[in-house]
Amino acid sequence: MSRKKALFLIGSPNQTTQMHQIAQLLDDEFEPYFSQLYYDGWQRPFYKFLVWTGGLDKTIVTGKIKAKADKYLAEHGLANDFEARVFGNHYDLIVCCSDVIVPWPLIKQTKTVFVQEGMTDPLNLWARLVKRLTRYPILAIGTALNGMNNCCDIYCVASEGYQKHFERVGVDAGKLVVTGIPNFDNIEQVRHNDFPHHGYVLVATSDLRETFTPENRPKFIRECARIAAGRPLAFKLHPNEELPRATDEIKEHAPPGTLIFTEGNTDHMIANCVELITQYSTVVYVGLALGKPVHSYFDVDDLRRKLPWQNGGTSARRIAAICRGFSRFEGSGPAFLRQLDAEAFATVAVPEASSVAG
Repeated sequence: MSRKKALFLIGSPNQTTQMHQIAQLLDDEFEPYFSQLYYDGWQRPFYKFLVWTGGLDKTIVTGKIKAKADKYLAEHGLANDFEARVFGNHYDLIVCCSDVIVPWPLIKQTKTVFVQEGMTDPLNLWARLVKRLTRYPILAIGTALNGMNNCCDIYCVASEGYQKHFERVGVDAGKLVVTGIPNFDNIEQVRHNDFPHHGYVLVATSDLRETFTPENRPKFIRECARIAAGRPLAFKLHPNEELPRATDEIKEHAPPGTLIFTEGNTDHMIANCVELITQYSTVVYVGLALGKPVHSYFDVDDLRRKLPWQNGGTSARRIAAICRGFSRFEGSGPAFLRQLDAEAFATVAVPEASSVAG
């Protein structure tokens, strides 16, 4: 019997590896294909114009981030069905990493499961205005309104705190299920690493300027130096940043001897630091889970409430079980979740979601 086909929409390195983990667990039943996140719908000509002119080069749909994802797919021998236009497949399941940028025709005709990538951008004044006055969450320019389109059948989220957040943004409560999220569900394990440095204050930067958000980087660097108060300082730059510029700024405004990393395992760097400084970065959750003193542009108490479920690294299996069961289910996403044994799902490491129609 031939396997069903599933399309996994990917983006950043984190999103790409999350989707790969889930796909591997469904390989016995689904033939996996992957595509960089893309838009399809009535505004597609304008979208293609923006891609062609380079207007989206700093986003996850194209540019350096897409190149990195394409390289990952090639290195792992994964089928790249870019924009679902390469193989001519009919898909039985779509697994999404965002519902801000949506391939509408495909989403509307296919069972769809959303997987939260990580932290969402703050619901600032502009995002709230976009939500109140428009139907287009993409205008918020970021992930603040991820969930507002409410277009997926099921939304797998990181924690009970995020479950409340996504409901506030606009997801129907019946579509939400707390599964934890891959890459952020077994943080304790990163203490065991071979990163050679210890005892420093780590700064994990964000790509604010590259995503059209104003930032005074020299001022931020000087504030980091103040917090370090003479302790060794290290910067891990966001991969989407303009790295030469960011490096030069650190060399000019940070204390002599400050370490600068453009690559490497950020989680391991956090595990070995004594204090963590972030801006709008999901890696703050690594610091919180490890009990590090942390700084963030977000409210740290709110971050603690939203800390991803630490379930021993079983989130991908839980999400795969949701995908498997829902693909066999004859009803809606909320109907499927209603008949799910919530207690068993929360306690069993490898849950087998029911496929009985309801």
